[in-house]
Amino acid sequence: METITQIFQYLAQGTEIVFAVYFVVSCLYVLVFAAAGHFYKKRKQNTDNELSKMVIFIPAYKEDAVIVGVAKKALIQQYPSSFFDVVVIADSLQPTTLIELQKLPIKIVEVSFENSTKAKALNAAMHYMDDDYEYAIILDADNIMEFHFLTKMNTAFQNGFRVVQGHRKAKNLNTPFAILDAASEEINNHIYRRGHRALGLSSGLIGSGMGFEYRIFKAIMKKITAIGGFDKELEFELAKKNITIEYLQDTVVLDEKVQKSSDFSKQRRRWLATQFVYLKRYYRTGLRALFTSGNINFFDKVFQMIVPPRILLLGITVITALVYCLLDFGLNIKTYVSSFVWGVNLALLVVAFVLALPIPFYNTATLKAMASMPSAFLRMFYLLFNLKGANTKFIHTSHGEIKSQGK
Repeated sequence: METITQIFQYLAQGTEIVFAVYFVVSCLYVLVFAAAGHFYKKRKQNTDNELSKMVIFIPAYKEDAVIVGVAKKALIQQYPSSFFDVVVIADSLQPTTLIELQKLPIKIVEVSFENSTKAKALNAAMHYMDDDYEYAIILDADNIMEFHFLTKMNTAFQNGFRVVQGHRKAKNLNTPFAILDAASEEINNHIYRRGHRALGLSSGLIGSGMGFEYRIFKAIMKKITAIGGFDKELEFELAKKNITIEYLQDTVVLDEKVQKSSDFSKQRRRWLATQFVYLKRYYRTGLRALFTSGNINFFDKVFQMIVPPRILLLGITVITALVYCLLDFGLNIKTYVSSFVWGVNLALLVVAFVLALPIPFYNTATLKAMASMPSAFLRMFYLLFNLKGANTKFIHTSHGEIKSQGK
């Protein structure tokens, strides 16, 4: 009986240590890149560049509410109109929407799939189009490019970068969930784009506001069958080829943030499922790439799939630190891992988020929005146990009219 007790004791201690190490490493990872993000500098680039022929792909699945306005604004660029085409990939759009789109000086590729995905839409469009483009820009159906977006992307391309991620910013901050979503994306921009580039690693892709050398993009996309998270699969394929992804902080595309808790859940469910899928698919390849070829970029992409999403990382760390403090100081129950470890871990994580959150978010609106964080955490935690089927069917988050807060 004593032996069995000891075995359970060792198992409990081992589990406690593994759990603590996992969260300590995750928090340190976030902290390192949060600090590094403050050393990000825009690279000096030659601005006397040739003009490249570009195509702007806008996949639009049931986006009747926004696609016409987005297509119109995509045409308004400082870049000469003869050097870029706007292509709307129309999937399940209403006839009236198609009529309005046909009035614009754009190209329309109509597609229809039993199960729609962004990867299928993009591959279909490239199959039917001529290959006389040098670069491809990918937008979501709600994205608005700044006036100089294409010019700045072209400068980066002409200075040798084959893949470039622009700075995706919030179009709206009208609800608590929109503010949280916007803050989360800016934290990710700081950690996974600014921080990574500051340390010489590839930027992360976001799924839109990104540009590619057309030939590379078309070749890689042919291999991609992702239902969700096609941008993550793109990252892995590019990392395999040792192609660096540049990040342009000053090259802005506006993106509509989720306004409702239900949309938040749908979006995060898709993201969580994607994280597990790619971790399972690439963890062996990532270790092999690190130790056999020194491909740090590929290993880093895999490691990102191990680190919990920020709201889960923060929520679980807070709860665990509180539980350990209660056991230690309240109930005088000694744990194998000290409450001090969890307290320090929480402090470091808070420092990381403070470093990563842009100054404009330090206001009363963000403070009020933080009241929704427990709800967001509980939704995310629940989704961990409700991922079945999330990566077998495309989960669409609709966009539409941006309503004023409180309405």
